[in-house]
Amino acid sequence: MATLDNSRPPTPPNNGTETPPTGLGYFSVPFERFVRDEISDWSGFTLLDTMETYFDSRLDLLQRQLSKHSDRLKTKAEETFNDVFKKDVLKKIKSPSGDNLDREMQKFKLKMTQRMTSLSASWQSAKIVRTREKVTFFTGVMILLFTALVFGMAPQWIHVLYTVLGLYLLPMRAYQYKKRSWHYFLFDLCYYCTILNFVFIWVLPTNPGLFVACYCLSHGSLASAVITWRNSLVFHDSDKVTSLFVHIYAPLTFTVIRHFYPNAQDRFPALKEVHHLPPFRALLLSSIIYTIWQLLYWKFVLINRRKKIESGQRTTSFSYLLNDKRGIIGRALSTVPIQYREVSFMLGQLVYSILTELPAVFVLYDSPFWSGAYLLLLFSVSVWNGGGFYIEVFGRKFERELEALRKELAEATTNARSTQSSPTLGPQSDDELSTIAGTPYISGKVLSPYASCPDLPSETIPTEEKKDQ
Repeated sequence: MATLDNSRPPTPPNNGTETPPTGLGYFSVPFERFVRDEISDWSGFTLLDTMETYFDSRLDLLQRQLSKHSDRLKTKAEETFNDVFKKDVLKKIKSPSGDNLDREMQKFKLKMTQRMTSLSASWQSAKIVRTREKVTFFTGVMILLFTALVFGMAPQWIHVLYTVLGLYLLPMRAYQYKKRSWHYFLFDLCYYCTILNFVFIWVLPTNPGLFVACYCLSHGSLASAVITWRNSLVFHDSDKVTSLFVHIYAPLTFTVIRHFYPNAQDRFPALKEVHHLPPFRALLLSSIIYTIWQLLYWKFVLINRRKKIESGQRTTSFSYLLNDKRGIIGRALSTVPIQYREVSFMLGQLVYSILTELPAVFVLYDSPFWSGAYLLLLFSVSVWNGGGFYIEVFGRKFERELEALRKELAEATTNARSTQSSPTLGPQSDDELSTIAGTPYISGKVLSPYASCPDLPSETIPTEEKKDQ
């Protein structure tokens, strides 16, 4: 029988002995047992271990099925008990003023109807949100798959796909940001570079200076923004998908044009004159393009619309980073005098732009291998950030909802117990049995927590995440 060292399943600990802890308390118990077995001195996998593992797994599966079935039976039994119990109590109620009881029951029914109407509206709204997120998730996954297929089968169509996606995603972003009063973010460098890329691809493919500037900026400021702005591959969030597209698709397109486009010089004649990037000329051209953008941004945003920005009606990258006290840029700008912060921010952006273009100038333009590795690094960072979003954000959201449910059940149980000592028939609360629980006939009975909480649909509408540029 062949020895299986790497695929050995865990063995239950011996009776009467305690296995020393491994320090991995944040993993599940089966995983810790697996780790302890992996670091032990086992050298074989016997027939007894095979039989033990087989029957253990079957017993565990049977136990889970029985547990689920018992939970269903328990829930049904509690529901049946509550229904029968309420009917029995209503039959036994003998009040000298029957009109008062009918009036209270009518008030209770009206309240429950209003609550049902409100919850139904929230449920329908949540359905719309879920449908939109499903469509966004499907679109994001298909864009990723289609991009991979086009890159592998017909790389000469990558720039066309880049343009089509830009014409679809960027107008949607402009519309959404305008609704949220975030449209001043659309004057940032990344959108300026994206427009220049489209101009080179479709209007001036023979201009070598524009090609050099677009190549350097796409592999510099735009690509590095995936890391600095923590772009995330979150398929169900159209805002995050668009941000990732703006920052990663530009370097992908120009990498394909430079290294993987068949007969690229026929489609883009500018490449004939740029066999190698002279460092000084490349950095100078990209700095000139950057300076033009910075002057326009300073004039039309920071000067002409200063009042709206200072009043808080509009938000820009500068105000966002300045107010972010947890970030390095925000902490650094807070130490600069107010009159010099804008100049310091613009000079800092220029230095950052030049530094991020150095790998493209000295390494990426001449090496298809390192260009592909650089794109893989950017994509890996976005996937890692997306995984953190799904695990941490949704984990915290589920934890908050669970805590809220626990508090609601605790309050309902407390109210049910407190009403046992009150013989009044008046309404005690908005719970379903508040009127009934105040009668002397049930003063000695203990209600289940489920009896005080009507089974109504509950759905939390996901909120918009803060902008992730």
